[in-house]
Formats: sequence, structure tokens, C-alpha cells
Amino acid sequence: MDHIRNFCIIAHIDHGKSTLADRLLEATGAVTPRQMAEQVLDSMDLERERGITIKAKAVRLTYRGKDGREYLLNLIDTPGHVDFSSEVSRSLSACEGALLVVDAVQGVEAQTLANVHLAMRNNLAILPVINKIDLPNADVDRVKRQLEDVLALDSSEAILTSAKLGWGTLDILEAVANRIPPPKGSVGAPLRALVFDSWFDSFQGVIAYVRLYDGSVAPGVRVQFMSTGATFEVSRVGVFTPQMRAADQLSAGEVGYVIAGIRDARQGRVGDTLTGADRPTQRPLSRFREARPMVFAGLYPVESQDYLALKGALEKLQLNDASFSFEPETSLALGFGFRCGFLGLLHLEIIQERLEREFGLTLLTTAPTVVYRVARMDGTVNEVDNPSKLPPLQEIARIEEPYIIASILSPPEYLGAILALCQEKRGVHRGIEYLQDARVLIAYELPLNEIVLDFYDRLKSVSRGYASLDYDFLEYRESPLIKLDVLVNGEAIDALSCIIHRDQAAPRGRLLAERMRERIPRQLFEVVIQAAIGSRMIARERIPPLRKQVTAKCYGGDITRKRKLLEKQQEGKRRMKQVGRVEIPQEAFMALLSVGQNSTPK
Repeated sequence: MDHIRNFCIIAHIDHGKSTLADRLLEATGAVTPRQMAEQVLDSMDLERERGITIKAKAVRLTYRGKDGREYLLNLIDTPGHVDFSSEVSRSLSACEGALLVVDAVQGVEAQTLANVHLAMRNNLAILPVINKIDLPNADVDRVKRQLEDVLALDSSEAILTSAKLGWGTLDILEAVANRIPPPKGSVGAPLRALVFDSWFDSFQGVIAYVRLYDGSVAPGVRVQFMSTGATFEVSRVGVFTPQMRAADQLSAGEVGYVIAGIRDARQGRVGDTLTGADRPTQRPLSRFREARPMVFAGLYPVESQDYLALKGALEKLQLNDASFSFEPETSLALGFGFRCGFLGLLHLEIIQERLEREFGLTLLTTAPTVVYRVARMDGTVNEVDNPSKLPPLQEIARIEEPYIIASILSPPEYLGAILALCQEKRGVHRGIEYLQDARVLIAYELPLNEIVLDFYDRLKSVSRGYASLDYDFLEYRESPLIKLDVLVNGEAIDALSCIIHRDQAAPRGRLLAERMRERIPRQLFEVVIQAAIGSRMIARERIPPLRKQVTAKCYGGDITRKRKLLEKQQEGKRRMKQVGRVEIPQEAFMALLSVGQNSTPK
């Protein structure tokens, strides 16, 4: 195993990670010039359009070093956005080393800091790479100082590269071969492999991406997932070059895939330990924490007959994305749908776009919310991820909401605006650290429900794009939270309910009623929109009815003739309001998202 090197690439978003992976593939001949394209490992259309990595990818490279030895390099490309930190965690758990890519212009960012801490927690060898040195405003000396002051890494070992032009690619490959340790393990020991990712194929079932620590696996061998006890017979094993290529067997230290006819993802979960059914290992692997959804939203088909198609699409998507969860739910306003859990708002957008593009569905999305802990008067504690599940006010002893610890890196000139934004979002100040490279690291404790709507966009706005954000879950804390209901003609719309801080309820309710009035089209009858806390109304807006000029046919005579026609019309409008249904468009449901972006309540 001394010729195998397992490593991944970690970086802040848009620091050139995917471009560097392209150069490594080119330099090792993994792809021919004819096959070469930008972002080779980013195979999804969404990844190419947005310029971000969503799913981790594995690829085997062959490199002949300056010492004449041939090395097998297993590269795992990772996402850079904070919403996909679980993908990064899984990739790190399967490696012995990591390339830390830092932009020579932007320097160390918040996600760079978080990824380095993850790598150190996994005891990985870290190779600093300073990218984009070809840009005219690159400042290599400043970035080297940041590596030492902020990350405590030796800047003299940093490799200077330009992934766009291919500078320094061979230096990186040589450093991987010499400075990343080979994997440890025993081929003769019982099979012990980590399932760090999976993919669903309609013909072959679940394709498990595995890193072997001990033993070997080959077609015909019976394997077992240790957490579920499910047993399968392996039909095919192989490696990624980057295309899937079958192999005779996989041995300790290698990274590849295993196909065993698995049709149910619950029987072979990502993060599980794969072992031999006839000769199992006694020590399962537990190298990384399970991804836990932080943001929840409802997904409903516009056409009710698409419900089963949506269910099938969600099941297939869950096989490819273990951090995504869903369960059925019913809304009086929207009908049958699903309550889905996501890692963040970008994750929600990506899942919705994939459902609409890959499966041809048209969906309604409710406003995102987080998981609250609700303690009842009888002593029971429930987790609530949907405002409609909140018990009546008189039954609640207390409500606890999740808090996160946020790390914000910014130039000092935007410090005042960022502090004001964090205070507005009910933040608790933890500390400010002035770094030697004229930047400031701000630590804040913030409620997660204040983060999921518009915090990231407003942070970029007040800092002109220079601030970067990373966050991690902290704890649950008791807060004075209440349920804000929206009523249309006296009927509560459960999909528009939200849980909100008591002090923000009145201004948010008024703003939401105004946005709803703008988005609901006029009807033949009057529409009254109200925001309420329990039985107390805090805001009211009115959409006037469309009127027909019924008195146009009266050309004279007594005024009582006109009054009789108007009274008859008024009575008809009253009856219509009692039986009429208001069709609420998707824009009205998105009004909850827009509240706070253009005019935030003070």
C-alpha cells in the first residue's frame, strides 16, 4: 500500500478547486484532450451553471514521481459552500491528506478556516496551495502571512499555482506523493470499508462509494452493512478513472465502488461500515458525524395527480443525497405533499431545481423553518418542524430554538454594518479578533431561524461581497416565540403560518399582509387578509372586489331604482364571499421569503 495516496481538495467557494482538479486530471492523463471540458468532475448541469460543486466526486490518478515510482492517487473533490459541509466531512474521513486551496487575491475565508479545522480533527496532512497567482492583484506574501497567523500552517511549504494556466500542477502531484502518508491497514484482515457516498442507478441499484481500511472485496463475496445487518452478494467492483471501470477486486487502502443489487437505500446507509458476511470485523468505523437537516420546508405538487411522481422522485434523490430527508404531510390549503429537511437554503434551492429539471415536476414551496423544541405543561418535549404542529398556547410551557455559532471574516471598514446586522438578528456577541492582514474575525451566536431567510444575502450586501460566513450548530435555547397565522377571509392558511419572536410579530405580520395583498389577484368578492397571534388580530389588509356597473341601464327615474340594484349586488357579493374560494398563487407563499429583504421591520 506504500504507493497509494488518498487525498481531497478543500477550499472556500470559488477559490479554484474544480479547475485545479481539471489540471490534475490533465497532467496524469486521466482524461484525453478530446474528453477535456471545464469542471470535468462537476457532471450536473446545475453545478456547471452555478459554478459550484454540489456532490463529492472520486477519481483515481496514476502518477510517476521523480523517484521513478508509480503512485496511485485517489482524489476526492469536495464542495465549498457551507450548506454542503457534510459532503466535505465524508470526503475527509476517507483520506490521509488534503490540498488546501487558498485564493491569492481573497486570501483565507471563513469556510477555509472551517475546513482546516475539520481536516485537523481527522489528523490529515495538509498541503497549502496558493492559487490564482497569475492575477494582477494577487498578493502571495499577504496570503502566506494569513496561513501562519490564522491557520498556524508553515507557509514555506505552500505551493504557488495558477490552475487556470496550469502552473505548479506537477509540483502539487510531487508533493502529494512525498508529503501525504500512505494508508494503513492489512489486506489479510476481515473486510472493513467506509461507505462515504452513494449513487442510485435505475438498472444496477445503489452504487456505494467505499474506502477500504482492511481486507478486500471482489465479485461473488457476500457483504454486510454493520448498522442495519443487511446482507448482499457483490456483483461488481471497480474504480473511477473518472468513468466507472470494473476491477477484479478492491484491497485495503483503495477507493472505489461496490455494486451488490441494493434497491433500498435504508439497507445501505452512507456512513455505514461494510464488512464480510462470512468473516465480519468486530470494529466498525465511525469516522464522521451524520448529516442532520437544519432547515425544513414543504414541497407540494401544483397538480394533485403528480403526488406519486413526486414521492418517487424524492426517494431517488434521497439515494443520491444522504443529507436530504422527507416525510408525507397534508395541508388544508395545498393538499398532499412532503415535509423535507435540508442543510441550508442553497441546499433547498438545489433540491427543488433538480426535482423540476430531472423529473419534470412543477412544485409549490412553503417558507423554510427550523426545528424547535416545545415543552408542554404535562412535561413532555416534542420537536416541531412545522408551525401547524405547534400545540395551543395554553398547553406550552416553553419553546426552545436552535442557535448557531457564526464566524464572519471581513475587512474592518464593514465592521459596524455587520455588527448592526447581527444585533438586528438577535445575535449575542462572542468576540472580535483583528488579524494581522487587515481583516477582522467576528464571532456571534445567532438564532438559526434568523439565518435561513436572508442573512447571507444581506451580509454580502452590507460588506459589498467581501465578508464570508461559516456556521456550526451550538445548542437549543429558550426564547419568547409565538405562532403567527395568516387568515384569508377568516380561514387560516396553514402553509403561511410561521413561528417568530414575540417582538418581531407585529411588524412582520403587517409587512406580510401587505405583500400578500400585492400578490393575490382581485376576485369578484372582497378578500380580507389578516395576521393573527392566537385570537388577537395584529394586521389587516383588504383587496376590493371587481365591480360591475349594474346601474348603467338606469337612465332616469327615482333614486330608489338605483339603490335597489346596488343592494341586490351587495347581497350577491356577500353570498359569494361565504362560498367563494381564493386561489393563492406561489408568489404569495414566497412573500414570507421576501419579507425582510427590501424592507426589514425594526
